[in-house]
Amino acid sequence: MISPSNYSIPPVSEFLLICFPNYQSWQHWLSLPLSLLFVLAMGANATLLITIRLEASLHEPMYYLLSLLSLLDMVLCLTVIPKVLAIFWFDLRPISFSACFLQMFIMNCFLAMESCTFMVMAYDRYVAICHPLRYPSIITDQFVARAAIFVVARNGLFFLPVPILSARLRYCAENIIKNCICTNLSVSKLSCDDITFNRLYQFVAGWTLLGSDLILIIFSYSFILKAVLRIKAEGAAAKALSTCGSHFILILFFSTVLLVLVITNLARERIPPDVPILLNILHHLIPPALNPIVYGVRTKEIKQGIQKLLRRL
Repeated sequence: MISPSNYSIPPVSEFLLICFPNYQSWQHWLSLPLSLLFVLAMGANATLLITIRLEASLHEPMYYLLSLLSLLDMVLCLTVIPKVLAIFWFDLRPISFSACFLQMFIMNCFLAMESCTFMVMAYDRYVAICHPLRYPSIITDQFVARAAIFVVARNGLFFLPVPILSARLRYCAENIIKNCICTNLSVSKLSCDDITFNRLYQFVAGWTLLGSDLILIIFSYSFILKAVLRIKAEGAAAKALSTCGSHFILILFFSTVLLVLVITNLARERIPPDVPILLNILHHLIPPALNPIVYGVRTKEIKQGIQKLLRRL
């Protein structure tokens, strides 16, 4: 008689995404606000990119960095939200093995790219306010090109091992992911292998990159605040701070949402499991929707550029 242990278990070829395991009846109701936010995010970022492309007065390093941020936002949205809506509307839960790990890589990598872009933008504002005479010679188009290469290369190299490590695991049992997206922890815990190193690598890489970006952002704004407080000319301090206002609001919102997401994941046993899932979706949707709106409302040059674009239509 052949023992059960001698049977070969077929490898997992696809996963099933189960959104909100405890409240699946919510999916149809959630699809409407998520769809509206998705359309808003894509439309607002596309409008911002077109405005910067067509308006000659916006062909400056600061706006090129903002264009990079908009591109990252759009890729994150397109990577996560269409699949979530397909699950909500058409019950298309299956996701292939390769597509799952590609989504995992893009989510991790592009989230870190956004953090790195915020750091570069903080340095741009630091030079503009603390060294205004040297700004044109330091923050050039070449600087933006090198910064973009650095943003892509640093985060791509650091986060490429995350999906590779997860893909090398043996998935020999359940293939149901209790999440709307392929997060590393949701997927790897289905494996039959030890996932300690997998989790440790993502934790160290994530906090090393995001933590170093946050520290440099704090340093930049500390120097900016110190320089602004020394300005004695009437109204000059307020004008200097207004140039950083939009950027600071976006960083604060990005960091706050990320912090809430981390805390809810750490306290997973004390809160309903559907709460971190919803927050994870919103983190890939609300910042991309708000970033172009905040800049469009608070930045005079962008507002004028959008008005010119609308008149051409």
